[in-house]
Amino acid sequence: MKLITCLYKGEERVGALTEEGVVFLPYPDMNTLIETLPPAAFAVTSTAKPVPLEDVTLLAPIPRPRQDVICLGMNYRDHEKEAAKYDAEAFKKEKPAAVYFSKRVSRAGDPDGDIPRYEGLVERLDYEAELAVIIGKTARNVKAENAGDYVFGYTVLNDVSARDLQTGHKQWYFGKGLDGFTPMGPCILTADETAFPPALDISCAVNGEERQRSNTALLIHGIPEIIEELSAGMTLLPGTIIATGTPAGVGMGFDPPKFLSAGDVVACTIQNVGTLRSTVR
Repeated sequence: MKLITCLYKGEERVGALTEEGVVFLPYPDMNTLIETLPPAAFAVTSTAKPVPLEDVTLLAPIPRPRQDVICLGMNYRDHEKEAAKYDAEAFKKEKPAAVYFSKRVSRAGDPDGDIPRYEGLVERLDYEAELAVIIGKTARNVKAENAGDYVFGYTVLNDVSARDLQTGHKQWYFGKGLDGFTPMGPCILTADETAFPPALDISCAVNGEERQRSNTALLIHGIPEIIEELSAGMTLLPGTIIATGTPAGVGMGFDPPKFLSAGDVVACTIQNVGTLRSTVR
């Protein structure tokens, strides 16, 4: 099932996508839905007539995450290499352990929404297409072999990054946590719709030019390992979002770099989930 958050007649609603359109579900928001439904129990129980998709405006599936997004850095081999080539000091990875950081998100960016340019503050604006995992029930001390039981679903996330802030401050929080730097969507693909761990094609195009193409099966640290490691020391609450990293082809990986400019359209696509499209303003 594909679940969405949308605007309909000025009201924020939660719904499921069907062949006939959008069926609204009896939950005030997506966080409540995730908390209420077991990760593997999805059914459209509403008897209401579906609303045509063109009559709603898609929002980020979780517009207001309850906590910062947990992110993995350099979790594809090819991206690890291009990052080190761009700035060896800033992206040096001395140990094989996973690199975790958090991304501040007061409001997630909507599908077909804008990425702010921050002229005067940001000169090297970059994109990162990522598979985001959404936790469906409280996870603590979860073993890798049981990790799939805790996954509610998946969405597309663009880990927008200000490379000059990221490298200049020698940390990633500020350069990746500016307002508008976390577009997400267009939907949540529920976990029952794909094998675990998912092996899905992932790509990104800028103004129609393909920049990134890979498959989530190529993650260095896979989703079962990530959930086991994180839950050993922190409680992952329902609705927790984990961005699993980006493959090669980001702007800083080109020679010369291909950073984003005003008017650029970034389209991040994950197989079976959909395309998240954003315009730089």
